[in-house]
Amino acid sequence: MYQLTDTATIKRLLGGQDFRFSKALGQNFLIDPAVCPAMAKQAGLSNDTGALEIGAGIGVLTVELAKEAKKVVTFEIDDRLLPVLARTLADCPNTTVLHQDILKTDLPSLVRENFGEMPVSVCANLPYYITSPILMFLLESGVSFQTITVMVQKEAAERICAPVGSRNAGALTAAVDYRAEAELLFEVKRTSFLPPPKVDSAVIRLTPRQKPKVQVKNEAFFFRVIKSAFAQRRKTALNSLSAGLALPKETIASALESMGLPPTVRAETFTLEQFASLADHLTGQ
Repeated sequence: MYQLTDTATIKRLLGGQDFRFSKALGQNFLIDPAVCPAMAKQAGLSNDTGALEIGAGIGVLTVELAKEAKKVVTFEIDDRLLPVLARTLADCPNTTVLHQDILKTDLPSLVRENFGEMPVSVCANLPYYITSPILMFLLESGVSFQTITVMVQKEAAERICAPVGSRNAGALTAAVDYRAEAELLFEVKRTSFLPPPKVDSAVIRLTPRQKPKVQVKNEAFFFRVIKSAFAQRRKTALNSLSAGLALPKETIASALESMGLPPTVRAETFTLEQFASLADHLTGQ
């Protein structure tokens, strides 16, 4: 087995100094030997469950997932890393590498074809630049994942796990809370990576809800309301919503008043239930 968190081993596997880490793909490989085993353990896997990984890299997390799960399917879009993975995962026969973009897949079909009826959890070190699209893609895919355990930028982790209605909350906070319970598990220093990023990271776990936290008349419009409300954080919700939804301020003000809220209220103070109520008030306007 390769020591995949050893800097010299990583450079040797990547072909020495000729390999260039891709900033566009958010490539930062873990060199802290404690992180990936901890992530795999926190994912709640067992010998009768499947694991889905996004961004295998050189396989440092993949190997740990293979120890915990019955089957692992991992995505890697950098074709330079495919021959590396063929070597590092040679002793992991329960692992399948897919050379494709997860955001362009029919995820329910892919999960069904690869895992059958076994429970599946997601565990991945997500590139910072694509954290939000991937999380929402997973939560909206229709796949009943047991858990989604991912490493993201620390600031994003704190925002995702903040209570809706608190200062740190944002559109992603509300969107995630609608579909899952979020918890911050542990932090990961920037020095844990090669090359080191400019910011620290954190591992979070999302546990998808059996049904959405609140009921709304029009789910698509509900998310439009949330996105519009947070689009201009320095402005009042009244101004942001009017601009984002292309509705008269009088209409927004009337809806806020009916909820007992002043026109000066800001988006970060809204609870998820209030967003749902506001969206229902504005539906059809």
